[in-house]
Amino acid sequence: MARFCFVSLVTSACLIAGAGAAQERPKLILQITVDQLRGELIDRYGAGMGDDGFARLTRGGVVFANAHHSHANTETIVGHTTLSTGAVPAVHGMVANLWFDRTAGTQFYNVQDADYPLVGAAGVDANSEIDPTQRAATTDGRSPRNILSSTIADEIALHFGPASKVFGVSVKDRGAIAMAGHAGQAYWFSKAEGRFVTSTFYRDDYPSWMGDWQDKGMVASYAGQDWTLLGDIDKYNFGDRDDQPWETDFPGFGRTFPHSWGLADDKYFTTRLTLSPAGDEITVDFAKALIAAENLGQDDVPDYLSVSLSSTDYVGHIFGPSSLEAEDNLHHLDRTLADLLGYVDQTIGLNKVLVVLSADHGAPEHPGYLKTLGIEADTFNFDDIDTTPGFARLKQDFGAGETLIRNFSNPYVYLDHAVIDDLGLDQLAVEAAVAEELEKLPGIAMAVSSTALRTGAIAPGPLTDQVLANFHKDRSGDIYVVFQPHWFVADFDGLTVASAHGSPWSYDTFVPLMIMGPGIKRARVQRRVHTIDVAPTIAAFLGAKPPSGATGTPLIEVFK
Repeated sequence: MARFCFVSLVTSACLIAGAGAAQERPKLILQITVDQLRGELIDRYGAGMGDDGFARLTRGGVVFANAHHSHANTETIVGHTTLSTGAVPAVHGMVANLWFDRTAGTQFYNVQDADYPLVGAAGVDANSEIDPTQRAATTDGRSPRNILSSTIADEIALHFGPASKVFGVSVKDRGAIAMAGHAGQAYWFSKAEGRFVTSTFYRDDYPSWMGDWQDKGMVASYAGQDWTLLGDIDKYNFGDRDDQPWETDFPGFGRTFPHSWGLADDKYFTTRLTLSPAGDEITVDFAKALIAAENLGQDDVPDYLSVSLSSTDYVGHIFGPSSLEAEDNLHHLDRTLADLLGYVDQTIGLNKVLVVLSADHGAPEHPGYLKTLGIEADTFNFDDIDTTPGFARLKQDFGAGETLIRNFSNPYVYLDHAVIDDLGLDQLAVEAAVAEELEKLPGIAMAVSSTALRTGAIAPGPLTDQVLANFHKDRSGDIYVVFQPHWFVADFDGLTVASAHGSPWSYDTFVPLMIMGPGIKRARVQRRVHTIDVAPTIAAFLGAKPPSGATGTPLIEVFK
């Protein structure tokens, strides 16, 4: 058996080395990340899609039909950074969209960096994702400095030198920054300002082409218009279920088609754009302008462009993945993807481009929808947890005053270390007691003590391995909470939403993975692979070294 494994490893290495030597080096690496695209949704909603979007990738490259994230907290920054680094969050450090900063006593947003304010912009409040009226007029900066590993974009810049151009584009700052890495330039859409921005980490001013793009008025062109169905309503799976009771009624947007974007001076106008296919259309149009202005793919030195598409995530949160809106959004996304691939084909030639498409995470179904199928599900409210009889008893047993819990930043519970120290309590004992009490609550499957994780006091297993992959000693909380399957915290920026990802269950870990490029043969692969394999695969394809924290393995089917 050992000899067979050794021969298999050598054979795989030879396949990669031999294929890498024979394949033409691409002029551009185009990495597309669709936010919240669960692995089966392309097939589920594929009827009526065209031949030049997702289908172009499936017929021209390798489809890994069983790809998963291997960490527990399936959130946006976590998944994007895993795709870009080939490392788990325990290594790259981005353990959550928000974690608690004990020194400052506040929540910390993953890519915030006060040293690098936004270029020519007022800035945004990191704690507000949806509602621009809740954003403080700050100069909060942004940078990739909290990412603790190099990214594949960094490695491309290191390998090919300054002639290699590296960019990341997204509606979300974290979607752009996580992929552009430290060596590239990242641009993202500011809802507060209605334009794309960047920070002084990347540059001190804006290139003229960005002003030209803004002046052509694409964002403003949606004013007074509606999001309407792309096809005949009778052809949709959810055509007879446009108004489901669990869908979020965002102000002025409604739960049924058509959805109005409103006027340009409406305070929610830019937010509504991102809650619809318009967000992706704007992002791709900006990316096309970047490709043209920066002359990407026009010489023999490979360039890198990441395009992170966020609309699927916002639509999923507001309406749920099983909704007419989610279905129609995927149809629009297919057309938007076809637009991007077609433009790249015209300007560079897709036969000279390595295209990698995946997702940062999947999504759960709303409990209301699951109950119509006979599946038990519910949502969890953490706000009142400290007032339950069990926790009241715990505080009495430990002699604590008002609380033992200082903060809950999903999925982490941060205990009050000052209280624990003042009372002379044992940290592990408190963590174990709180974890035990948490596990008694309906909806919580497991609560894992960080001290127990760090000391190896917890037996390995599928769930604990995923939690351990998410653990960073300086950023993770004292207890990791795993909710029961089909349970989630439904609060999102003060809204009660239809879906909220972040679990280790397969509906959140399962994502598409498609790779197309020079010399890659069409194939559909059913073996289980992981998103940490993506960055090492790109590196091997280019003959570059993998990112510094990468632990994934190059996907050999790409090199056959």
